[in-house]
Amino acid sequence: MKVIFTQDVKGKGKKGEMKNVSDGYARNFLLKNNYAVEATEGNLKALQQQKKKVAKQEEEELQEAKALKETIENLTVRLTTKAGEAGRLFGSITNKQIADELKKNHDIKIDKRKIELDQPIRTLGHTKVPVKLHPDVSATLDVHVQEA
Repeated sequence: MKVIFTQDVKGKGKKGEMKNVSDGYARNFLLKNNYAVEATEGNLKALQQQKKKVAKQEEEELQEAKALKETIENLTVRLTTKAGEAGRLFGSITNKQIADELKKNHDIKIDKRKIELDQPIRTLGHTKVPVKLHPDVSATLDVHVQEA
C-alpha cells in the first residue's frame, strides 16, 4: 500500500515522503496512529500544495534575511564599559549584550545564539562580529566598544 507520511517514522520515512509499505503495517500502525495517510489523488494534490506553500514561505524568509543583512551591515553598535590600562576591559562584552543593544537602540530583534562571537570582546575599539541570519545568509556587524 502506498502511503504519504504525515510525521517522521524512524526507519521508515520522513514527513511528506511517499513510500510503499505492507498493507498490515499501514492499516494497523501508520494509519491508526495518524503517522501516514493513504496515497490517493486528493492526498497527493494536498501534498503538492503543502510543498508549494513551504517553498514560498522559505523564499520569503530568505528575502527577509537578505533585507536584514543590508540593514545590519550599515549599523554600528556602540557599547560603553569601564576599562583599565592599555584598553583592557573590566569584564567583557558578550553576544547577549550586543543583542540587547540592537533591540534597544535599533529595534532589531536577533537571538543571541545567532551572533557568532568566538570569544567575548575584551578590548576597546571596533570589532567585526559575524551574525547568522539564515542558513544561506550571514552578515557582519560592526561593534564599537568605548570607555565609559
